[in-house]
Amino acid sequence: MIVLTRQHRYRARSVLGAWILFGAASTAAYADTQTLAPLQPPPSELYGDLFVAVQTAQIFPDQKTFVDSTPKMAPAQIVQLYEQQKLAPNFSLKAFVNQYFTPPANQTLREHIDWLWPQLTRTTTTAPPYSSLIPMPKPYVVPGGRFREGYYWDTYFTMLGLQEAGREDLVDNMLDNFAYLIDTIGHIPNGNRTYYVSRSQPPFFSYMVELAARKEGGRVYQKYLPQLRREHAYWMQGADSLQPGGAVRNVVMMPDRTVLNRYWDASDTPRDESYLEDVQTAAMVPGRPKNEVYRDLRAAAESGWDFSSRWFGDNQTLTSIRTTSIVPVDLNSLMFHLETTIAIACGEARDFRCVGDYIRQAARRAIGINRYLWNENGYYGDYDWKLGQPRNNPSAAMLYPLFANAAWPDRAYKTARTAETVLLKQGGLATTTFNTTQQWDAPNGWAPLHWIAVQSLRRYGRADLAQQIGTRFLSDVNHVYDTEHKLVEKYVVEGAGTGGGGGGEYPLQDGFGWTNGVTLRLLDLYAPGQ
Repeated sequence: MIVLTRQHRYRARSVLGAWILFGAASTAAYADTQTLAPLQPPPSELYGDLFVAVQTAQIFPDQKTFVDSTPKMAPAQIVQLYEQQKLAPNFSLKAFVNQYFTPPANQTLREHIDWLWPQLTRTTTTAPPYSSLIPMPKPYVVPGGRFREGYYWDTYFTMLGLQEAGREDLVDNMLDNFAYLIDTIGHIPNGNRTYYVSRSQPPFFSYMVELAARKEGGRVYQKYLPQLRREHAYWMQGADSLQPGGAVRNVVMMPDRTVLNRYWDASDTPRDESYLEDVQTAAMVPGRPKNEVYRDLRAAAESGWDFSSRWFGDNQTLTSIRTTSIVPVDLNSLMFHLETTIAIACGEARDFRCVGDYIRQAARRAIGINRYLWNENGYYGDYDWKLGQPRNNPSAAMLYPLFANAAWPDRAYKTARTAETVLLKQGGLATTTFNTTQQWDAPNGWAPLHWIAVQSLRRYGRADLAQQIGTRFLSDVNHVYDTEHKLVEKYVVEGAGTGGGGGGEYPLQDGFGWTNGVTLRLLDLYAPGQ
């Protein structure tokens, strides 16, 4: 114990008094030069019922996030807008908060994505009478923005992030939903809307099964074997009746009797969801039957690349679209993976006749890919089966044969070099080399194509290039997140300033399912501490 003498106590009081006098003088001097703004009431008083609604709805997982957020206009105006809008049939409290508040900047990108998963999750086991929505038995994740339903190929890339976030339950749920759609409809539609049933989308179901099997073991292959086989049968309808040079539905027989696939749609009318745009496009092609134009527009929608110079006869204009005349490199690579996956699943089921059948189909397809979908300019690409010639339009789809492990090693090396030379930009990988104002062309880059590129190049010994592509795209995503606090559907990857992408039939959408999923996986690969 320390005992202070009278002298020590006197000195202590003197020092303390001096500090108090100094502090008072400093405060007085500061007050002479500064005028403090009046304190605002706390958020609970500023926002009233809106505050209660946000906090009880758990719009943010941490209750402190909303109260630390910054309003984008005067609180009274926001409250007035809330009172006007809250009873509207389609009112979304989460969307309202995103529109009128900026969350605190210290929320990391990874934390923001974790927060988004519940916001993008839907449960629609029933649908209102006469609704276009197709119910599904289990919860699922939607892309976001105007995309209020589940989409086929988006879901695989969303699953990548869900698995990274430990949401195996949602991965399994969405796999079960797609198995349900195959069993009840006969295929996985473009999305779970009635107007999407006439077509599918790039067949990633086998990749989804593979993703789950890596965590849960070989029993997953056996569980989904019936649906894998039905998926394959859907894409191969009519193949038995083909003659060389002919096509029916999604299949084309090449001159040497190799059967490859194309994108197609069972309907040849304007798309319900883009009716006016399709009517206007067809009206601009007076010398061609409108039903042909409509089917090519729909087939491009099945490709997921709606729209892109890949499908244009002149590489520039939508009115020259000829999707059904093109054998696409991505689709046939995915079909190769589907066939090899079925062979694996048959092996798990001890059905060795089935194993041999699908291995032979996959081998024939690999030969066809390397015969018809190799461009002598040094990359894998699309083939115009009606003109009997390759398409000279390098695109990020060139990496799909590497992704599916269908590429010959020397050609994989050349393709990687072409991608590096022609497509690699400041913010990642450009979609094509043509700037047509369509969204699946330059200068845009897309999360799913970056994941395919990274995995493809890592598989074939170009981890250095994979890292360049992945980290550049992550920088682009981070830039938009830091400036706008959101993840978006597509990004500009070239030019002076990278940011959210443009072009196409609708404004830029945020959310965004597949960007969230790919970003989490790329963070795990290249920035695990972020």
